[in-house]
Amino acid sequence: MRFMDHTNTSPTTPTVKEQLLEHAQRFLMTRGYNGFSYRDLAEQVGVKTSSIHYYFPAKENLVLEAIKAYDALINEGLAGIDEALPPAQKLALYARGFGRIAADGHRICLCGMLAADIETLPETVREAVQRFFAYHEGWLGRVLAQGVADGSLRLRSSPDATARALFAGFQGSVMASRLFRAPSRLEDVVASVCGVA
Repeated sequence: MRFMDHTNTSPTTPTVKEQLLEHAQRFLMTRGYNGFSYRDLAEQVGVKTSSIHYYFPAKENLVLEAIKAYDALINEGLAGIDEALPPAQKLALYARGFGRIAADGHRICLCGMLAADIETLPETVREAVQRFFAYHEGWLGRVLAQGVADGSLRLRSSPDATARALFAGFQGSVMASRLFRAPSRLEDVVASVCGVA
């Protein structure tokens, strides 16, 4: 499963646009919205900044496209989680996928990093980050509700409230993993928020 796996598996050489998006994602996950410029991207890809403006007239356009690509990759992984699996196993697979973000000790979730910059983001980027959070909280809420319904999970609050806490825990755990250069603690987050009945 490629859930949140950011390695390029394409056998062909990436286009300039693909390279720009790949490096933009890396910068966003390590430095945030305000931590890189088109000059930084130009140096990484080996093009002039004017070339970047050809593909992405403004940084807002670039970041929106980076979020879209990141979201598509994650949704591909989510789609690979078998609906027939027990809810606890779905949560474990989700946590494992989220943990791949922090595997190198330097990155955090692209949208989590952008959320930290929320006051300086263009409104379109802010809305894209909000949609990302809402989608994941909704997915987790549905899995948690399934676990409550089948008796396999017991929650300390409603599935929706627990989903928000769980997703916040995932985001925080990735940040802590980066801070301490320590392995991800996402499994502990799942265990602390909900238990197997």
